[in-house]
Amino acid sequence: MLQDKKEDFDYAYARYADMLYRLALSYLNCREDAQDAVHDVFIKYLHAVHKPEGEEHQRAWFVRCTINQCHDMLRKKKYRMHESLDEIKEIPSEEKELECDVCKLVSGLPEKYRAVITLHYLEGYNVKEVASMLKISVSAVKMRLSRGRLLLKDDI
Repeated sequence: MLQDKKEDFDYAYARYADMLYRLALSYLNCREDAQDAVHDVFIKYLHAVHKPEGEEHQRAWFVRCTINQCHDMLRKKKYRMHESLDEIKEIPSEEKELECDVCKLVSGLPEKYRAVITLHYLEGYNVKEVASMLKISVSAVKMRLSRGRLLLKDDI
């Protein structure tokens, strides 16, 4: 029984950790906070009495839980508004600078647009999957993608 739980946890971590980290990073804009958020989500999963059945439900659970964790961290003022000294010491290459600019633009979007843009364009999920994960309609996802793109276009 314990071995099954460990295998389930290891599988879930290998499958979702990177995606959840990128999602949390788009909300929190801080590597350490994003790592903390993902860590907390996996602790919740480890202690969950009723685990989601099926891969689609499991993925949706992890995405929703990560978004909620990020909201909680922002709400409780655990979010730090500064960059770490390690990041300041590094001189970013032109490629990293462009990537950083895109991340900053996306992170500047309102939350409802940020989530769909991140999941659709950065994580590669289709519109139907994003709608399922965020528990909104397909048309709402399409509208948020359209409006999010317009906001990004205006910022450029």
